[in-house]
Amino acid sequence: MVFIMKLPLKKKKFKHKTKILAFSLYILTYAFFGCGNRSYAASMDALTQAAEDRKSLPVESNEIENWPNGPLIGAESAIVMEAETGIILYSKNIHEQLYPASTTKILTCLIAAENSSLDEMVTFSQEAVFSVTPGGSHMGMDVGEALTMEEALYGVLVGSANETANAVAEHVGGSIEGFSDLMNKRAAELGCTDSHFVNPNGLHDDNHYTSAYDLAVIAQAFYQNELLAKMSNTPTRHFEPTDTQPDDFILRTHHRMVTGEFSYDGVLGGKTGYTDNARQTLVTCAEQNGMKLICVVMKEESPNQFTDTIDLLNYGFSNFEVVNVSENETKYNIDNADFFQTENDIFGNSKPILSLNKGSYLILPKTASFEDLQSSISYEAQNENHLAVIDYTYNGIYVGSASIDVAASVSSYDFDSPAESIAEEEEPEPKENIIFVNVKKVLLGVLAAAGILIMIFVIRSLIQNYSFAGRRRYKARYNKRTRYRYKRGRNIQLPRYDDYDL
Repeated sequence: MVFIMKLPLKKKKFKHKTKILAFSLYILTYAFFGCGNRSYAASMDALTQAAEDRKSLPVESNEIENWPNGPLIGAESAIVMEAETGIILYSKNIHEQLYPASTTKILTCLIAAENSSLDEMVTFSQEAVFSVTPGGSHMGMDVGEALTMEEALYGVLVGSANETANAVAEHVGGSIEGFSDLMNKRAAELGCTDSHFVNPNGLHDDNHYTSAYDLAVIAQAFYQNELLAKMSNTPTRHFEPTDTQPDDFILRTHHRMVTGEFSYDGVLGGKTGYTDNARQTLVTCAEQNGMKLICVVMKEESPNQFTDTIDLLNYGFSNFEVVNVSENETKYNIDNADFFQTENDIFGNSKPILSLNKGSYLILPKTASFEDLQSSISYEAQNENHLAVIDYTYNGIYVGSASIDVAASVSSYDFDSPAESIAEEEEPEPKENIIFVNVKKVLLGVLAAAGILIMIFVIRSLIQNYSFAGRRRYKARYNKRTRYRYKRGRNIQLPRYDDYDL
């Protein structure tokens, strides 16, 4: 009976203690996570407000006279550049030095592609695997494992794998420090002016920075490589086990325009990046209506890096167009020298010796016309087939250039070409364009022809003189023999009969 009555008492005490413990845990949990959530929410609110405030920062391209107004976005810095010409359509703080995060990897892969072959084996060292920040992007490679360079580049561009970027850097540059030197050298060669790189993966370092302009310039070179462009536009990549890597796994890109989550027509690929200091960074390339644009967004909050990019690409494709120079340029003075332009071709209906490059084009606002442009000419052309380069501007903004090319062959007589090729060339249709005549080439041809004629005349004279000299020597010998015989005949005495005993 005593036992029975104590048992409920113990149960009641146990239940009471349990309630106290549960209540205490609840208070502690609420205090820890509730305050943490409030702190996190406050932090996010501050970041959102900062992004909203950045919309009021000036957009330099919106200040250009008669230039289309671009969108006001929350990114600290942004640029839209035409990929082939480098013409800048949109600019917002494009030379501000900011942290690139993993967008660094487009330069890493560009250098690797330029300095190695795809079948080379990339081995993972202790430093490559363990020098990266825990929790960052990786593909789970272990020390001593190896991938082909092709698979490694997929790992960097699709999975943004930090340890793989390190391994690639060590393979190409000998060490991460050596590869960083290559990065800074290549960036300078491309024309970057705001950058300094200290690692191949973009993990934060105060001395690792770049700008939206420099990233766009690097992306220009990157997207000239078809394989790299394809890799950056790959949503998923399946890695199968090999003799040097035992795992079977799939990597998925973080670029949500490539996966289609943020759908956009004409996307050619891109690279994401994020660190606490850099915030969201994004490089994207897209093509529509024969125009290829590169968009860079730096220091934005998720997911606005994607919506900003879509707004900026829409701005570029909607407000600008490609204009072919040779189809629109009808008159141009070369250094104001009338000698270089004429209404009639001195060779008749022949092809111009000098002509505007038919592949040269400009990027113009759709509200502008070709007649609105200003132009200047430079004779310091880098290509030996170019006589000069004409640069075009619109209200002081560079919009493209065209080269004046020396024709490889002409339909009239060309002193450097065989007659058979000239005869076979079709006669071009008459054009109203200005005809440029390469007087130097014509004069050299005339001199060459004259030299050939002189040589023929000299050779003929030598042959004739040699023939006449031979005849004279023969005649002299003949006359000498004749005179000798005549003299000898006169001195011969005929025999007298009285001298003989008959």
